[in-house]
Amino acid sequence: MDKIEIASNPKTPVETLQTLATDKNSYVRRYVAENPNTSPETLKTLATDENYTVRWCVAENPNTSSETLQILATDEDFYVRYHVGRHPNATELIRRLVLMTDSKLAQ
Repeated sequence: MDKIEIASNPKTPVETLQTLATDKNSYVRRYVAENPNTSPETLKTLATDENYTVRWCVAENPNTSSETLQILATDEDFYVRYHVGRHPNATELIRRLVLMTDSKLAQ
């Protein structure tokens, strides 16, 4: 099994996903960010990843905490902010922050 298969497997242990979250391959980190078994702590780490697709996947993961969503609410990437605003854990304050950051989303 390669790292991408491991990172995308929902049965992969939390500890393994935490280790893979620091992999040099952004595809591996992206699949960790998408994995429903990834811990909120690991997702918080990935929220500052250099690759926008990794951050985008963090913004979509149901395990992402409102604290992490607040970090992503002012992300430089439009699609990251868009998904933050639609996340079920986004508070009203976070949604307002997203709207203040991007006038496109306010329309």
